[in-house]
Amino acid sequence: MAGFPHKKEFPVSRVRRYLEPGPIVLVSSRWRGRSNIMTLGWHTILEFSPSLVGLMISGGNHSFDMIRSSGECVINLPTTALTDTVVGIGNTTGARIDKFAEFGLTAEQATRVDAPAIRECHAAFECRLHEDALVDRYNFFIFEVVAAHAAPEPEYPETLHYTGDGVFMVAGEIVDRRALFRPEMLD
Repeated sequence: MAGFPHKKEFPVSRVRRYLEPGPIVLVSSRWRGRSNIMTLGWHTILEFSPSLVGLMISGGNHSFDMIRSSGECVINLPTTALTDTVVGIGNTTGARIDKFAEFGLTAEQATRVDAPAIRECHAAFECRLHEDALVDRYNFFIFEVVAAHAAPEPEYPETLHYTGDGVFMVAGEIVDRRALFRPEMLD
C-alpha cells in the first residue's frame, strides 16, 4: 500500500475543485413565451421519493427570474460531445440572445412542464418548484422531478465535471462494487 498523501495548504476559495457535486447540466426554462438555457454545476440530490433536487441559481443570472416566476425548469444532462456548447451557453446571457438558436440546439416539448427539454442531451428531468424558502437568502431552489427521460445507451455517458478555472474532468472508468452492498441499499 502506498504511503499517505502529503497535503499542503490550499485556498478555501478553490475547494470546488474537489467538491463540485456532480455533472454539469443545462437548465432550460420558459416564461412569458421566451425560453432560455443556463449552464449549472451547483446541484444536489436531496431525496429519492419524491425525487427532490436542489439547484443554486445565482440571482444575477437571467434564468433566475424566469425560473422563479414560472416555478419550473428542465435539468438536461449533456455529454462531452457538447463541451464547447456548454461553455458557450455559460458565457452568454439569454437576456440578449436566443440560446437555442445561437447554439443550434433543439427545443423539445416536455411532457409535464412548460419549459423545453434539449433534444441533443442524454437525459432530461422535468422539474416543478417544491420549496422556495431558501431562495431569498441563498438562491437555493428545491425542485421535484415530475418526469424523467434518458437515452438507454450508453448506460454511463461521458459527462463533464467542472473543477474551476475553465477546466473540466470527464466521468471516468466505471468501478462496480454491487457485490459489496447489502441488497436493500441498491437502487
